Amino acid sequence: MKDWIDPTGDLINSIGENGFASTLVGALRKVAQFDYAVVFGYLGTNRPLDLFDNFPAKKRKIFVEDYQEGPYLLDPFYLATTTPISPGIYRLREIAPDRFYQGEYFRNYYEQTGLAEEIGFLVGLSGGATAVISLMRTNKPFTAKEIRELRQFWPIVRASVQQHWNDLPAQISGGTDGQTKAKIGASVERAFLHFGGGILTPREREVVEFTLKGHSADAVGKILGIASGTVRIHRKNIYSKLRIGSQGELFSRFIATLSDSRNDS
Repeated sequence: MKDWIDPTGDLINSIGENGFASTLVGALRKVAQFDYAVVFGYLGTNRPLDLFDNFPAKKRKIFVEDYQEGPYLLDPFYLATTTPISPGIYRLREIAPDRFYQGEYFRNYYEQTGLAEEIGFLVGLSGGATAVISLMRTNKPFTAKEIRELRQFWPIVRASVQQHWNDLPAQISGGTDGQTKAKIGASVERAFLHFGGGILTPREREVVEFTLKGHSADAVGKILGIASGTVRIHRKNIYSKLRIGSQGELFSRFIATLSDSRNDS
């Protein structure tokens, strides 16, 4: 605890300053070591705002640029910001759907990151926005002791982040007008609601959405109130209608639909 006194003082002094995020990451390193850190700001379905990251250029393309183009919609940390989850610190595996590690988001995107573990501080902000401070390790997971100590540091993280990024909704809009923001959100909604438009039924599109997010047939059935066997039949019909043979192709088709939706908006 004594090692946190100076970093905490530095963090408080940096609130409202350009170096706040890097000071925050430096303070967290006093609690537990990690390889990379990134802070994303989320507000609804808007493209997430990269508030800070320390990735080298090649990794930044995967972790930030590629992520912002659409995969974030299937990210458990993003999805946590859209549900009534309590603010706090979470391991990825604590909030991921039951088949996340067998799903196509993990196989086609997340596995490319080469991470051993990712944990996130979810901080609720004004206007319905959320800041997620992700700490990442490439070699080994965080220990139980490190997680406990990070949880002890949570009140400091929460208070300082809420003070520093209290205008996050305005930052996410980035000066774009309300009409532009509405178009961005609408394109995301169209990607989910109209995926396979004219081919898939509304229920089949729901099955696609939850399947891509990493839910098993049993979990999708519970969410939609139908039998898991019915979910499997829907999946078979979806593949047949779309003329695809794998979840990998389904994932690729969804990302393409998202891009088309944004281009049309």
